[in-house]
Amino acid sequence: MFISAAVVNNFVLSYFLGICPFLGVSRKLSSAIGMGCAVTFVMVLTSVTTWLLYHKLLLPFEMAYLQYVIFILVIASLVQMVEMFVKKTSPALYQALGIYLPLITTNCAILGLALFMVLKNYNFIQSIVFALGAGLGFTMALLI
Repeated sequence: MFISAAVVNNFVLSYFLGICPFLGVSRKLSSAIGMGCAVTFVMVLTSVTTWLLYHKLLLPFEMAYLQYVIFILVIASLVQMVEMFVKKTSPALYQALGIYLPLITTNCAILGLALFMVLKNYNFIQSIVFALGAGLGFTMALLI
């Protein structure tokens, strides 16, 4: 599953998800690595959070129709956390990523990850492995 998400079903190269940051930051190696790490981190946290919310809140209370709204709110919150962390710990990387860091919120690869995870009915561990593979595949695509 990890290899599949990273290489065979790469979000950027196979599904064309996450093209905006791919085109924007892939010119400089340091920016590409920073963006790749940020996206991978957000993907893993998104998979954990959305899996828990979907399976422990939305499904038991028959509110699965709210998944898009909940998933987008989770992604936006996590990206804000990452942005504050990067700004505090690495101002140079924060400047290099520029507008592309907050644009992770609208990166359809991350929303696609959460929706694929639900669609494919992954368990908790599978969701984390899938997210890690997808994030590293995204990073690999940035570095190519």
